[in-house]
Amino acid sequence: MAQSTFSVRMDEDLKQQFDSLCSDFGMTVSTAINVFARAVVRERKIPFEISSPAPDEARVKAMDSFLALREQAKKNFPQGMTLDEINEEIQAVRRGEGT
Repeated sequence: MAQSTFSVRMDEDLKQQFDSLCSDFGMTVSTAINVFARAVVRERKIPFEISSPAPDEARVKAMDSFLALREQAKKNFPQGMTLDEINEEIQAVRRGEGT
């Protein structure tokens, strides 16, 4: 199999830490990069989770809306209804008898 070379730019301190850790594992940086590349090709994905430390703005808004609706439901709907009573109210609305 023909070999190919590519270079990667990274922070010098990170490179030194990576070199040292690879050595602790008993492999070269080249071997570690090859292990990574093979895992990506085999799994057809990055073999670890990549996430943002900041919450997604849309998710925060959706959760705020959900919590507001939950509070509104607590204030506006009677407590202590049985499941049968709830189902009867739903059926009444479907029949056009409810508000």
